[in-house]
Amino acid sequence: MPDPSSRTLAAVLWDMDGTLVDSEPYWLAAEKELVTGAGATWNPAILPLMIGQSLTHSAELLRDWFGLTLSVPEIVDTLINAVLDRMDSHGVPWRPGARELLLALYEAGVPCALVTMSWKRMVDVVLDHLPEGIFATVVTGDAVTRGKPHPEPYLTAARNLGADIARCIAIEDSTPGVASAEAAGARLLAVEAHVPLPPAPGRSRMTTLAGVGVADLEAIAAGAVVDLIGA
Repeated sequence: MPDPSSRTLAAVLWDMDGTLVDSEPYWLAAEKELVTGAGATWNPAILPLMIGQSLTHSAELLRDWFGLTLSVPEIVDTLINAVLDRMDSHGVPWRPGARELLLALYEAGVPCALVTMSWKRMVDVVLDHLPEGIFATVVTGDAVTRGKPHPEPYLTAARNLGADIARCIAIEDSTPGVASAEAAGARLLAVEAHVPLPPAPGRSRMTTLAGVGVADLEAIAAGAVVDLIGA
């Protein structure tokens, strides 16, 4: 196994919702249930404003848009409980190729971090379906002061790993997540799921992680830009 200190790729920093697991449909169903259960009319125009944001931010938007009387913590708890119920009944919906790439990185000795705006009790359910220790550090939305799109989550992950952020690759699917990773100084692999992610200098883009291996990430870390969207 190569000496990790000799690698260009220092670590891989993973987003969770929409990147590692396709949980966005679960969140959407939970949000709609919450709104309609309160007697309001659901408006999907709110969705682009919430995807990739912190749960507190999303709860504030739901409260203000739809005139909900629940407090922000009550909205967050209600949404988390509903999503966890769906994971319990329908399973963890892995994104194509994501779990396989994560396992390949683990076997190759490449440190990985989970950097998510979901809260710890939800993240723990996903981690229960992965080998213990597969993430060397986990940064959750309830463990940072400023969530995505602020760079704090990714800077925290790199610091916890003792890794140079410029030698890390962040894998993201949302606009706030992309902004957070790039502001932190990480190289970016944007994997489109539910929102379009435009091209930008130095930004690699794909629609799926299926077939992506450790060597592909090593190439991106070394400076390659792989844009497979619209090619």
